[in-house]
Amino acid sequence: MLKMFFKEVVINAFTENRKALLLAGGAGLTVVGLGLGYKYFLKPEKVVRVGVVSQLLIHPLKSGKAVSVALAECQQIGLKYGELQDRHWLVITEDGHFVTGRQEPRLVLVSLTSEGGQTCLNGPDMEELRFPLLQPDNPVIDCRVFSTDIQGRDCGDEASSWLTRYLGEGKTYRLVHFEPHMTHRRSADSEPLFPRNEKIVYNDLGPIMLLSEASVKDLSSRLEKEVTVARFRPSIVVSDCDAFDEDSWEDIQIGNVRLHRVMACGRCISTTVDPETGSISRKQPLDTLKSYRMCDPSQKNIYKAAPLFGQMYIVSKTGVLQVGDVVYKTSH
Repeated sequence: MLKMFFKEVVINAFTENRKALLLAGGAGLTVVGLGLGYKYFLKPEKVVRVGVVSQLLIHPLKSGKAVSVALAECQQIGLKYGELQDRHWLVITEDGHFVTGRQEPRLVLVSLTSEGGQTCLNGPDMEELRFPLLQPDNPVIDCRVFSTDIQGRDCGDEASSWLTRYLGEGKTYRLVHFEPHMTHRRSADSEPLFPRNEKIVYNDLGPIMLLSEASVKDLSSRLEKEVTVARFRPSIVVSDCDAFDEDSWEDIQIGNVRLHRVMACGRCISTTVDPETGSISRKQPLDTLKSYRMCDPSQKNIYKAAPLFGQMYIVSKTGVLQVGDVVYKTSH
């Protein structure tokens, strides 16, 4: 009887104070959580020197020549220098579909620069064409880039005529320019590994592609004819490291810029376009890359049959990059 009495007292006491106990338990878990978080964030960041920036390359015109700069703003949507922004100009067909070196290899020989409000087009055996950077009275065209809609301001009939004569394929081409008020594309629409809020313009996939000189040298050693960095169109080129070291750089800091690696760069037929001649072989160096740079079988759903060369990054913290900056790998 006494045993039953004590049991009832305990049950009643627990019932009456259950709310208080739950609150106390929740508070205890909160304290533990804060303690662990506090411990994590106070844990010194591990910083390891892994290389040096040897080149910064802006590709204003998609598939056009790179502009090498000594410093650049690293924005969320890619590199910027003055009026030049990475992949902000695009060649399209009359129906708005984008054109790259995959379809028109000689596009890689076209140079687009912009300064003082004037944009310039140059190409082999072509007279230089100058036209205003801003042409607000020109129409905005709906374009299609990798099955995604995006707009561009038409750069005018002279630019269209210049490209049409240069490419000489019996088609009419137009040039468009992306303006800040236009709606960006989202990387995640093409590749779910990217955060949903990650924005790009006319890029294939991400805002920053990084490649090391040593990786290019390693590839060249396996080829009959050497290749250069220009063939792979990176944003940031790194020296003073071993081949493919960049494969393991998840988070890096360069100057005051922080970058986070999302995925490797799967390579396509565009790597077989020679940036010096504008000719396409459809063979090398792609075939050689496939012989030793394929993904792990568990990642075939991501990369399919594309060999991996270079790494795609998003910008965790914007800032300024300079050639000569040390590249640090960071971790906790």
